[in-house]
Amino acid sequence: MHPLFKEQVFEIIKLIPKGRVTSYGAIAKAVGFPNHSRHVGNALRNYEEDFPAHRVCNASGFITADCLEKFTKKLEKEGVSVEGNKIQNFKKIFWNPLEEL
Repeated sequence: MHPLFKEQVFEIIKLIPKGRVTSYGAIAKAVGFPNHSRHVGNALRNYEEDFPAHRVCNASGFITADCLEKFTKKLEKEGVSVEGNKIQNFKKIFWNPLEEL
């Protein structure tokens, strides 16, 4: 993975407001690689503890990361409701970087 790709992905994720979520695919589109959502997920394998990776999910609003419990707690602290691994009101709280930036 090119370091610039990862840097761009991380910069966008840092901009996601508390209480909002976005998808791997939306981030991939925002950095100019619309078919690389899996690469966005791979970029998120290593990050600092305070990094807002919990605000990124799949295109259907499901948390697919291995740390489901930790992400759920962080999201609920921000007012985001999660049932099982599904973010509730996903479309309402979805943050689209192409429209928001």
